[in-house]
Amino acid sequence: MASAARSEQLPEQPEIPELPALREHFPVLAERAYLNAGTDGPLPAAAVEAAVEQLRRELREGRTHEHFERRHALEDSLRNTYCSLLGCASEELALTTCTSEGISLVVSGLGLGRGDEILTSDEEHPGLLGALQAAREIQGVSVRMAPLQELPGALAPATRLVACSHVSWVGGALAPAALAELPEEVPVLLDGAQGVGAVPVDVHALGVDAYAASGQKWLCGPDGLGMLYVSAKLKERLQVSRRGYANLEDPGAGLAARLHPDARRFDCFALSAEALACGLASLGVLGEAGWEHVHRRARLLAERFAARLAECGREVSPRGPSTLVSFASPDPPAERRRLAERGVMLRDIPERPLLRASVGAWNDERDLHRLIEALEDGA
Repeated sequence: MASAARSEQLPEQPEIPELPALREHFPVLAERAYLNAGTDGPLPAAAVEAAVEQLRRELREGRTHEHFERRHALEDSLRNTYCSLLGCASEELALTTCTSEGISLVVSGLGLGRGDEILTSDEEHPGLLGALQAAREIQGVSVRMAPLQELPGALAPATRLVACSHVSWVGGALAPAALAELPEEVPVLLDGAQGVGAVPVDVHALGVDAYAASGQKWLCGPDGLGMLYVSAKLKERLQVSRRGYANLEDPGAGLAARLHPDARRFDCFALSAEALACGLASLGVLGEAGWEHVHRRARLLAERFAARLAECGREVSPRGPSTLVSFASPDPPAERRRLAERGVMLRDIPERPLLRASVGAWNDERDLHRLIEALEDGA
């Protein structure tokens, strides 16, 4: 009776949504434990087929006016789908080629100079740090770092921008909610590369002025797709030095042409029809499974992965309710290569003694077992 009473007092484990049909869309999972969506997500078969069909159509029909009309229609569809994931309107979102491009557009567009400061965290990705380095070296802007969770209280009189990750690429910690309470004159830019598709995102609830993300990671699209949300307030402040046919409202007006009045002024110059079709098909596969289920399953699986890794004696990095699980490794590059030989695909974090598993809704217990077994065999 006593043991039964003790078992009844144990906390119930949250139920993980079962999505077996989703896993079947990803051929790579038939032979590998693919845990690398934080770099590039697995491609569903339907996405490859959609891209190939676009190319075949171009091969048969050529690329004339109708081709470009189709491409514009695909862009509209992708923009609207991205907006549904970010909780914003289509006039607030630009199509880019990657997260870094969107970040660079915001940092350079603010026109900051000497005497201005950008505040960031001490665990940022090179995709963000590169834009900050350029602002420092070209524009004379100061860049200061603080721990991610301490950013809201680290503002200084010279701070003109706070730029950091929504979900840290190092260990999966989330940016502090208090960033939404910063003074209006200090915009907040979030790097959402590990956010959109992995965790629920509502840019208005986050209270941010800009959110840059990519389509090839947790959205399982091809390389070369991205998005940038820009608030109406920030849009009016950003300079647009990169201008061309795609982001002009009336390109036929020559030197008198005007930028699009909405976020399309930040659009990249060209996205291929095959990439657009590929990205849309991937979003369709995930959307069919239900985004609420996709987010919940990935998060709960990641929690289970983290707990099992800790039980096996691996030190797990501090993390939040995200899909990333980083853990200590004595030689991350060598161990990553050894795991890859065993069919377990993850990444090491440069300059840090960590391996990182990216856990998606397409993963299951078999992938966890394969990772644990491979780690124990190499111990």
